[in-house]
Order: sequence, then structure tokens, then C-alpha cells
Amino acid sequence: MIFASLLLATAMQSASPGIYEPAPIMIPGRDDVPEKASGVGPTKSAVLDACLKQANDDPAAATKTALDWIGRGGDWSARQCLGFAYAQGGDFAAATGVFARAASEADVARDPGAASVWALAGNAALANDEARTATQYFDAALARATLIGLALGEVHLDRARARVATGDLAGAASDLERARTDAAADPLTWLLSATLARRQADLSAAATYIAEAARLAPTDPAVMLEAGNVAVLSGQESAARANWQSVVAAAPQSPEADSARANLSQLTAADGSTPAPASESPPTPQSR
Repeated sequence: MIFASLLLATAMQSASPGIYEPAPIMIPGRDDVPEKASGVGPTKSAVLDACLKQANDDPAAATKTALDWIGRGGDWSARQCLGFAYAQGGDFAAATGVFARAASEADVARDPGAASVWALAGNAALANDEARTATQYFDAALARATLIGLALGEVHLDRARARVATGDLAGAASDLERARTDAAADPLTWLLSATLARRQADLSAAATYIAEAARLAPTDPAVMLEAGNVAVLSGQESAARANWQSVVAAAPQSPEADSARANLSQLTAADGSTPAPASESPPTPQSR
């Protein structure tokens, strides 16, 4: 099958950062924030939560709120909110710097929340196309050894995305192995595992991983697109066609649908031969 050979060549190329598009900056759990400030006023946790909520709704207003808080002597939590406001406003360069400073200040304070803020810095850097810097920040988050469970798995997943973007596929594979243990409930773990396995020509593993992603997120366009990619390489053209058609039906205006249409056109034009998938669109990150 001519087109299958073309796809296999594509799968063996170094991974493009676009396949591992940065996930949104997430608000970490608040159980890592010191609770009461002295006096009768609201706790620092409550002030931070309010500021983060405002950043979701009105990043510009939250920027002012956070700067005022910093001006009144606010600690690293105030900078965390400022970074989140910048990220929500799309200024990932500014967010990266502010998160990194907040994480450093949390380190100085020996606060266990530092690891989460280093992870935020990593995600902001990745969103700003600074994959090597992102990797360093994810390294810092993991080095604190305070993250457990899903939070730990998600940082390994994020570092895998950064490592793919820098061409460190072996490192990415190692991180994804850990993510499949600690972040097994996240469909993105399995989707990215399938994509990397396919690119490394391990179609058996890719099929296993994409099946789990489809179990967790059966209507996700990115999952269906990748399922088609794995199927077509495995010689299952009918399954590939069905998956790509499902992408177009489920999300016709999405980047995944554009790729699926191109693949379907190749499949038709090839008169029964197997197509090389079109330029792949980034997976849609799941809520975390």
C-alpha cells in the first residue's frame, strides 16, 4: 500500500510541537496554600481564590487586583494570581516570568505549593513556544517531590509534551509511562501515548493506547482523528474512514475536521490505497 508507506515515513519523523499543544493554565488545588493570616480578615487562600476567579472572568481587572495586592506586600500567592491573569489574557511571556518568580519566592518560603507554581511556569513557557525553558520548570516542579497522584502524573504528561517539542522522544516516552500510572484517568495521557507510539512505528502499542483514549473520551475529535491515523497504518482502511468521518460529523469547524477531510480526500483519490494523514492538528486538552 503506497500511502501506508508514506504515512509510516511521516510517523518516523521527529515530532512536531503542534501535536502536543500546551494545555490551558490550570488553577492548582488550594490545599497547598497556608491558611490563616493574623487578624479577622479573609484568609490568604480566600483572597487568592477570589483573584483567580476574577482572572477567569476579567483578566485585565485581575491584573490590577494582583498588582495592588503585590503593592500591599503580598507574597508569592499575589504573583501567582498575576501570572494567571496574564495567561488568561494571552500574554504567556509575561505569565512565564511572573510564575517563575512566584515559584522561586515559594521555594524561599519553603512552601509546598512551590511545585504547583513551577508547573504553571512550565505550562506558560510551553504556551509561549519555549519548550526547553518549560522542560526546566517541569524538572523543578518534580524535583520538589511534593506532588502526588494525579498532580504528579499531570506534570509528567506536561513534561512529555515539552520533551517532544525539543525532540527528546525517549524522555517523552519515559514521562508518558509514568503518566499512564498517575494520570490514567486523563484521556490526553493515552492520546499522546498513541501519537508518540505511532510516530515510533509501534503500532501495537499505539492501538492499545488509542483504544483507551477512545474509551475515556469517545466523542473527542482529536481522539477519533488519531484512531483513524493508527487504523490506516494498520491496514484497516474502513475503520480509518469511519473515524475520520466521525470527526467531520462531530466537529465540522475544527482543525481536526480539516485534517480528517484531507485524509478522506486522499483515501478516495488513492482509489483504495492507504493515505498519509494530512498535517495533524493538536489534540484538544481535556479538562483537568
